[in-house]
Order: sequence, then structure tokens, then C-alpha cells
Amino acid sequence: MYPYFKKKFIIPAVASGLLFIGASFKEDFFEIAKQIEIFTTLFKAVNTNYVDETNPGDLMDKAIKSMLASLDPYTVYFNEQDVVNFKINNTGEYTGIGALISRKKDRLVVREPYKNYPADKAGLKAGDEIIQIGDVLIADFKDDASQLLKGTKNTKIQIKYLRQGKTNTTELVLDEVDIKSVPFYGKIDDKTGYIVLSHFSRKAALEVKEALEKLKADGATQIVLDLRGNPGGLLNEAIDICNLFVPKNEVIVTTKSRIEKHNNTYKTTKDPVDTEIPLAILVNGRSASASEIVSGALQDLDRAVILGSRSFGKGLVQRSVDLTYGTQLKVTISRYYTPSGRCIQALDYAHKDKNGVAQKTDAKNFNAFKTRKGRTVYDGGGVLPDIELDETKMSPITSALLKNDGIFDYATTYYYKNPNLGDKIPVLSDADYVSFKQYLKTNKITFDTETEIALKNTLAAAKTEKIDETIAPEYQQLLAALEKSETTLLDKNQKEIRGLIQEELIKRYQYQEGLYQFYLKNNSEIKKAVSVLNNQTEYKTILKM
Repeated sequence: MYPYFKKKFIIPAVASGLLFIGASFKEDFFEIAKQIEIFTTLFKAVNTNYVDETNPGDLMDKAIKSMLASLDPYTVYFNEQDVVNFKINNTGEYTGIGALISRKKDRLVVREPYKNYPADKAGLKAGDEIIQIGDVLIADFKDDASQLLKGTKNTKIQIKYLRQGKTNTTELVLDEVDIKSVPFYGKIDDKTGYIVLSHFSRKAALEVKEALEKLKADGATQIVLDLRGNPGGLLNEAIDICNLFVPKNEVIVTTKSRIEKHNNTYKTTKDPVDTEIPLAILVNGRSASASEIVSGALQDLDRAVILGSRSFGKGLVQRSVDLTYGTQLKVTISRYYTPSGRCIQALDYAHKDKNGVAQKTDAKNFNAFKTRKGRTVYDGGGVLPDIELDETKMSPITSALLKNDGIFDYATTYYYKNPNLGDKIPVLSDADYVSFKQYLKTNKITFDTETEIALKNTLAAAKTEKIDETIAPEYQQLLAALEKSETTLLDKNQKEIRGLIQEELIKRYQYQEGLYQFYLKNNSEIKKAVSVLNNQTEYKTILKM
């Protein structure tokens, strides 16, 4: 409980800089001390008297994380192992197997092996399901099993995995893994450079700068910066990336808090690379935090045209606080504001509905702000592009297919049925799409839309109340109607879904690099960005140049 005490007591004390303690501060201190005493006595009583043996560390871990979850999703407690992972995410460097992995029930699923890293060298493919690491069965290991795949360089790890129902074994040799913030850059055409920025680790600005300078040296006279799907990262990297395109002493972002010392204004501090080169930035609903600082600031400064769909709306600032025994607290300390004064936070966690869910700001309550040259922009959460593209918006049925791995699992099946495509771009035929729909049906992949979940909950409640037999005919009728509706939606959104299946397949055959090469020639959002850059009249009109 010490971190909570520190957040509410020590920080205000330091910020005041006074020996005098006001009445409100003393009241706050008393309430904190009182609640800590209550919790301490309760925790001791539970561990002393509970009928079965308890795990104090596990109980405390859950208690702290549950408490912080009531504030916002970004204020979190890291135990000792979590701290290691957090540092990996911020640096982009670690020793491991070089693959994106997720847990699915009693196994670890390889989502994407990175080219020429240990997992790839050991022959692992996307869709492989790791069931045993060394002597440890994943089904019996309830903690974060991915930690079993980390260690010192050259450590050898024996694993057992399933591939298309068949059990295989292989040996992984751990190595240093450097996850690039800029996984790809290249030229779309003779004059247009393309830079993908996937996250903001501590080398992000350096990597973008190197890519920008190399593209310019290779003849690029205009740039597309792709921030789609970028979840954010380090604030200073976002400022330095903006600094590549704007002069020194430009305000990029301000932070505001109830605590005075967390109110800050962040400006550019370096000489830029190019303040004139035409710039288009792509964002979507998964572009968050630092991505929104870059796109929002360059929009407010009329330095870039933003294309895509409204960004995620993550405008809360976190700071890490080191605690005792190697643990850490990441706590929300303030909110981000773009140069025009817009808050980019979409959800208000201080005011939740009766179900405890934070709500988005209603469009009727959006506030208007002005860019440097007088263009009108709005708050309300996230960055609204200058040019909205339907292609970057995702239908609910497609979101469900991504969430429930319908697309991912079908791509795995397709890959092993078509192993010899090599460098060919996989193209989904009409027959393949029919096969995809049949695959979903055969494997009983549910969409878990709000309607489907509500219907299942209704049946569960009916079973509890022993009236399920009475409503069974009506339930089956509704279920059949829902399934028919979902089939209709699969056809209605076929173009979007087929595109995502194709992208997943390209990664299977040609890794991430192959996907970005495909984007250069085929992605409609990139084509629109290039079109705007090529039409300097349109570009300058948008930016009021």
C-alpha cells in the first residue's frame, strides 16, 4: 500500500515546499493513515485465519492491481517480473526468441516470428502452439509462461509444440533481439518516401531521422509517415520526431494536472532536418498516445496533412515510480494537450456510468480550437484527420474476426494447404472466401458481437431460472436469425475482410517486410496520401499555405 500513500501524501508535500501543513493536507493524511491501518489489520487477519494456506504475495498483487484498475487502465502496479517486461517494451531490446506470442488457454501461440531471430531459425511458424518448455507443461504453468522463453544469450531451450494437430519438438537458442521502431522504409515512387513507425522506443527518433535522411539522399521530395496501429511509447521520442520537421522552440505538447509540478510545456530543442518537405501522416483507431502527439502537434502547426480515421484518444500521461523490492508503479499524473489546446483523451475515467464504464465525449460537446493558420480542429478524443478515409475504419464483424482469431486461424490453415507460393503474393479467390466462411462455420468460431453476447446471457439467465425449455424455440429462432445476419455481414464486408486475410497471409510467406512492400503498391490509404502530396494545390489548400 506504500505506493498509494506516496502518491497522495509525499508528492503534495514535496510540491508545496513548505513546512506548514494545511488543514486539508492533515485531513488527507489522516484518512490515508486510517485506511492503511484498516487494510493492514485485514490482510494480517485473512492470512492468519483463512481455512486454507494462503499466498500473501499473490493476494497482495491482486489487491493492488484491483485497486488501481478502479482508476484507469494505465495506472498499474508492476511486480518484479513485470518490471523486466516493462523495460523491454520501452527499450525495444531484450534477450529472447524474437517472436510475438500470446497465451490461449493451455498453450502459447506464435503470432509472428521475426525474420532471422531464434524462433524463425528454429523453424517456428505463425500458428504453432507451444505446449511444453523444457520440463514445464504450459497447461500446468499459471503464471506468465512467456517468461520461460527468456534468459541469457545462447541459452538453449527445448520446446514441444503443435502444428496442424501434430506434435513437434525443436531447440531455441536465445539471442539479443532488437525490435525496430522503424521496421520499414522505402520509396513509393521516384519522389515519395515512405516511413513506417510502429512504436516509440528510445531509438524511435534516431531511426526516423536516419530513414528520412536516406530517403532524401535517394531523391525523395515528399514523405508519407505511417502511424497506423502505433500504440505509442516514450514522450521525448514523439517530441524529437516532431522536431525533425519543425524548428527549435516550438511547443509540441503540454501536460496539465492537479499537481503543479506535473504541469509542463514541452518544446523542440534541436535543429530540424527539413521544415519544408511536404508531409502526410496516416493514422487509424489504433494509433494512440505518442502517435497522437506527433499527428496532433503537426496538424496544429499546419505542418502535415493527416489522413485516415480518428485516432484512439489516449491522452493520459504516466510516470514510473520505483518502489521497494524491485517493484514499480506506473501512475497517471496528467493529461496531454496539443499546441492548439486540444485534450486528446477520449474517455473520462473520473466519471463512469452505473456499470463502471467510462464514456466517450458526445460529439455535441466537442470544443473547437484553431491551428496556427486558423483552421478549425476539435477535441473530443483522439485526432480527427484532415481527410477521413473509410478504408481505415473497421466494421464490427471484422473487429470480431480479429478478436476471435477467425482470420488468423484460417490463414494458418491456408498456409499449410498452399506451402509453395514462395515470393508470390497470395491472392484470395472467390472460392477461397467461400472456404473461409465454411471454415468459420465448421470450427464454430463465434463473433461475440454485443447482440450475440446478450442472447447468450439471456439463455444463461433462463437456465438459472429454469425457464430455458419454455423459451427454447424462440431462442433458436433468434439464434438462427442472428447467424443469417452474420453471414450477410460477412458478404457485405467481404472486401475489408479479404484484405486482412491477404495481409496476414503475406506475413506468413514473406514476413513483415513483404507486407510493407505490398503496401507500397497496393494500399489504398497510402495511394490517397501520395495523391494529396502530388496535388500541391490540394495540399496547400488543406494547410492554408
